[in-house]
Amino acid sequence: MSTVKANGVSLGVESFGPEDAPLVLLAGGTTMLSWPDALCERLAAGGRRVVRYDLRDSGESTTADPEAPAYTLRDLARDAAALVHALGGGPAHLAGIGVGGMVAQVAALDHPEAFCALTLAGTRAIAPGPVDDDLPDHDPATMGRLFAHPMPDWTDRAAVAGFAATGAEILGDDPDAARATAGRVWDRTPGTAPPVQLANQLGMVFSALDCAPRWRERLPGDLAAHPRRPRPPRPVLPRRQRRGDRPRDPRRPAARPRGRRDGHPRLGGR
Repeated sequence: MSTVKANGVSLGVESFGPEDAPLVLLAGGTTMLSWPDALCERLAAGGRRVVRYDLRDSGESTTADPEAPAYTLRDLARDAAALVHALGGGPAHLAGIGVGGMVAQVAALDHPEAFCALTLAGTRAIAPGPVDDDLPDHDPATMGRLFAHPMPDWTDRAAVAGFAATGAEILGDDPDAARATAGRVWDRTPGTAPPVQLANQLGMVFSALDCAPRWRERLPGDLAAHPRRPRPPRPVLPRRQRRGDRPRDPRRPAARPRGRRDGHPRLGGR
């Protein structure tokens, strides 16, 4: 792991794969450890240069005063674009998870020259405000269970790791892996102040969600005015009902043998 100067701040980064390969930039949510080691290694093995990084106020990146942050979500988006320029090899495939997903959405809209593709995981659409009715949102019952769980003592490493493991169980994830990752995040957090530990562990940032106008209003006219509704899934028919397995209609004439020349001359008799 190292740091790179971009947009006037230092950002903690870790690189996988050859430097001359196509760049994939992984925005942490908020720390780079939001992206599992094994995933980064697999992506790099596919012929990519994978760089995961810490957002501001997390991990090895620049830390501000949590009581008086002097940046917005748009600054975090500028960080991502500047990091691509500093690393070289752009435009990059940008991926964001959690809060990093919100940063990635704004970055792709604000800096289209820096990014060629966008992948989002475990995040929600930036409006600001509620998501549109044709877009998925977090499951209310699951979120209720998560927020009903009492917060730990953020200065206690073991308590924080246990808190992460319980949350993973609610989400259906591996609690042991979550416990281990939370411990690593705790060790990399710049300070033991509760607000800083909270931000690193839960993906909270100290920036204002300055992302207006809404992202759909910034798309080309047809897409913005007429959002595409999700199509209903196509039914999967039982095998006996699939075409080719259906009983043949006895009233239909028999098919001509292949290769005969008494058919249409332009079709070669077929």
